[in-house]
Amino acid sequence: MKKFLALALALVMVFALAACGEPATEETTPATEPAGEETTPAGEETTPAEGDTILVGFAQVGHESDWRTASTQSAYDVFNADNGYEMVFVDADQDVQKQIEALRNFIQQGVDYIILDPIQATGWDQVLTECEEAGIPVIIIDRTVDDSDKYISWVGSDFTTEGVAAGEWLKAYAEAKNIEELNILVIEGSVGASATLGRTEGFKQVADREGWNIIASQSGDFTEAGGQEVMESYCQSYAGQFNVVICQNDNEAYGAITAMDNAGVTYGVDGDVILVSFDAAKTALGLVQEGKLNACFECNPLAAPFVDEDVIQVMEAGGTPEKEIYMTETWFVAEDILESITVNGEEMPLVQVTDEVLAGRAY
Repeated sequence: MKKFLALALALVMVFALAACGEPATEETTPATEPAGEETTPAGEETTPAEGDTILVGFAQVGHESDWRTASTQSAYDVFNADNGYEMVFVDADQDVQKQIEALRNFIQQGVDYIILDPIQATGWDQVLTECEEAGIPVIIIDRTVDDSDKYISWVGSDFTTEGVAAGEWLKAYAEAKNIEELNILVIEGSVGASATLGRTEGFKQVADREGWNIIASQSGDFTEAGGQEVMESYCQSYAGQFNVVICQNDNEAYGAITAMDNAGVTYGVDGDVILVSFDAAKTALGLVQEGKLNACFECNPLAAPFVDEDVIQVMEAGGTPEKEIYMTETWFVAEDILESITVNGEEMPLVQVTDEVLAGRAY
């Protein structure tokens, strides 16, 4: 698909989309950003430079976590002029309607491809139909869409398997440590997000099978502040009643650590509470190495290279990409008492975090 064809289609779509209102006028920044710096302010977007390149629109969830920052930086690292791309970037700041508006604006701007990391799993069929009618392929990354199949490929992680892996590790770890009773508190991610749904379901499969006591499960919205707020409430309501805390991302774990420190609750390898998180950002793996986190289950944020190589370049060459593309991930632990766990019938290695492991992390 060439840029001039997409632009022609966009002129037609302007009239068809008039009922949706005029696109918002926002501040812009260059489409290439240096690694390690803020990409764009929350809720703002970049605009493309002129040229006969592949034009990509990316509607990001927001900037709520270290994982999300790495995901965004990955897109800037790949979809830039050096690689033959221009990127229009929108940080939706956790606003579903802003993401939908972004997709409609991408149509009007005549992008060649749209990348969407959906804030929630439903509510997408209408706008994805509009993208399809405009002839613009949509690539879903990270979270999933449950109410539409009008996208070319999904690139991401198996969230349910992540949840199962956390459960299977906890079972094996408790047995190795001779811990007979598990009383568990869960800090969930954003309500309705597929990562939340998958990790909750996967962990619950093991918990139900083993008869564990899940005392409470509440959303921390994938943020450090949310994790701290929920954990503070847990420490007050369930003092002395729990010995496991499952945080559905690293930032929630950071907040939970602060709350437990303030409440005098010990955690980690030498503490009274087993603490587990998901994502495996470099900062979190440092906490694993220190023994403050017992285990951390990776959710790879670097989807952009897979989108480039396995989807866009395949389509540019006239091929058809796979509908689902799973990224490789690792399960990290603080201690070497277990070498592997069995997840869905498959033996998977556990990686103890060392200086060498940390040095090899890109995010």
